[in-house]
Amino acid sequence: MGGQDGAKGRPRGGLADKRRAIMAGALTVFARDGYTRASVDAISAAAGVSTRTIYNHFTDKAELFLAVIHDSAARAADAQIAIVERHLRKVVDVKADLIDFGREWVTPMPEYAPHFALVRQVKAEAGHIPPEAVEAWQEAGPRRVRRELAKHLAAMAERGLLATADPERAALHLMLLVAAGLPAGADEPGPKEIDETVTAGVHAFLHGYGAGSNG
Repeated sequence: MGGQDGAKGRPRGGLADKRRAIMAGALTVFARDGYTRASVDAISAAAGVSTRTIYNHFTDKAELFLAVIHDSAARAADAQIAIVERHLRKVVDVKADLIDFGREWVTPMPEYAPHFALVRQVKAEAGHIPPEAVEAWQEAGPRRVRRELAKHLAAMAERGLLATADPERAALHLMLLVAAGLPAGADEPGPKEIDETVTAGVHAFLHGYGAGSNG
């Protein structure tokens, strides 16, 4: 068929390219304007496609937002899970390895800045966002990451390196403690601030979950 879609005569990959462009444009606009204020016209301009093209792929703004936040959360979660794997797959020195994990965990990732800007928008207007979109974000992103971190903490507990009967709660505490007080958004923390914050956070975590504690 000479690279054409035999049914509709479209170049293969054309629809996928359009969809990717729409998703990228929508992420930019939703991250900047939030869900409520974002318009399909603004998304079409950012994506370089017509509004008609957007509606050929998505029923409405709500469906597009759900697709965008799910995809964005999944990609950011992949990066965060990779950090967990790098530092906690083979733990040798609990404190040192947790600090190394914490440093990379809280270091800003510029390539995912639009996603985290989107998350801040979601938190700011959660009551105005379709519940299924919030659920999709939580499941593809934060919950998935927390479950993966919990698996590693559970393995550490099995080795006697930590004391916890609830690895998922311990994972949540670890993520909160290593980032406690660090600025979010445009004000990125410096290396010294990151080091001091993470070290203090890991110290507090091990006070509650270190081997020999009550967990």
